[in-house]
Amino acid sequence: MKENPVITVIIPVYNILDCLERCVRSVTAQTYKNLEILLIDDGSTDGTGELCDRLAREDDRIRVFHKGNGGSSSARNLGLRQATGEYVGFVDSDDYIDPDMYERLLRAVADYDVTAAQAARDEIDADGRRLPDICVPPSEPEVWESRDFFRELLLHRGDCSFCTKLLKRELFQDRFFPEGKLNEDFRLLIQMLPQIGRIVSLPQQCYHVFYRIGSNSRKADPNCFSRVYADCVENADLAQDLARGDAELATVALRFAVFQRLEYLLHIPIPQMRKDNQTYREIVSYLRKNWLRAMKNPVLTKKNKLYHTLFALSPAGVRRVHRRLRSCNFTDESV
Repeated sequence: MKENPVITVIIPVYNILDCLERCVRSVTAQTYKNLEILLIDDGSTDGTGELCDRLAREDDRIRVFHKGNGGSSSARNLGLRQATGEYVGFVDSDDYIDPDMYERLLRAVADYDVTAAQAARDEIDADGRRLPDICVPPSEPEVWESRDFFRELLLHRGDCSFCTKLLKRELFQDRFFPEGKLNEDFRLLIQMLPQIGRIVSLPQQCYHVFYRIGSNSRKADPNCFSRVYADCVENADLAQDLARGDAELATVALRFAVFQRLEYLLHIPIPQMRKDNQTYREIVSYLRKNWLRAMKNPVLTKKNKLYHTLFALSPAGVRRVHRRLRSCNFTDESV
C-alpha cells in the first residue's frame, strides 16, 4: 500500500434533505483526510441537488454529479466510473459514520494485508433509539477467507453491505451493481468474493444505519409488497450456482434458498397469491420439488422445515391462519 492513498467515498443521493447534511458532515469530519467524496444526485426534486452543490462549495474534496433518476445502483455505478481513489467506500445518504471509521479500516487493510475491511454497524430508529443488532459484531478483529465469509452470508450471520466496507477499487474493474434490483449488495459481493480473497472484520460499530419507515424494504402499508423479497430469491439461486462443487457450501446454500422463499411467502399479500403470479407459482413449486432434500438438510431448523412443509401443502391457507394468529400476538413473522 502506498503511503496516504486516496479513498473515494460514494454517496448516492435522492430527495433526502432532512438527512443529507448529517451524512456528508460525518464523512468530511473523518480523521483520515485524503478523501474524494462523490455526491451522486439521482434526479432529486426537493432541493437536495442544490444542497449537494452548497456542500461542495464548503469542501473542495466533494464533487457533485447530477443525473436522471435511475436508483441507488445506477448512482453508485456512476460514482465508480468517476472514482480515482485507490480504495472505495460507500455511505447511504440517510446514514452516518464515526469520525475514525476510514482511518480504522485503512489501518486494518494494511495490518492484515487484505484487499477489504469492514466495520460493524448498528441501527438507530427515528426516535434515536438503538435497535437490536442485525449483524452481531465480533469481539475482536477476525480475518475471513472468502469461502468462509460466503458461508457466513448464507447463514445470515455475515454483513453483505458495501457501506460498512473499504475495498480496493481494482476489485470493481468490470463489475458494477445490478441496476433495477434490491438486495444488490449481496448479489455483487458474492460474485466478488473470490477476487477479494480475504476480508478483515472489526468489532467497532462505526457505521450507523438510520432506520426509517418508507424505504424500499420497510413499507408501512401492509398491502405494499417490496420487490426485495423476489430479488432475494433470485440472489439465493445465484448463491446456489456459486456453491456448486462444494458439498458443505451447497448444503448451506440450499438452506438459504429455502429460507428466502419462506420469507417471500410470509410477506406477500394474500391477494397476490394467485396462479397468474409467475414468481409466486415458481416459489411454491420449488418448495414442493425440494421438500425431501430440505427435510434431510442439517442446517435448516425444525421451524424452517415446519414452515416449508405447510407452505408446500397450502401456502394461502397457511398465510390466513398465520395472519389470524399474528393479530392475536401468538406468532411472529420470522422463519
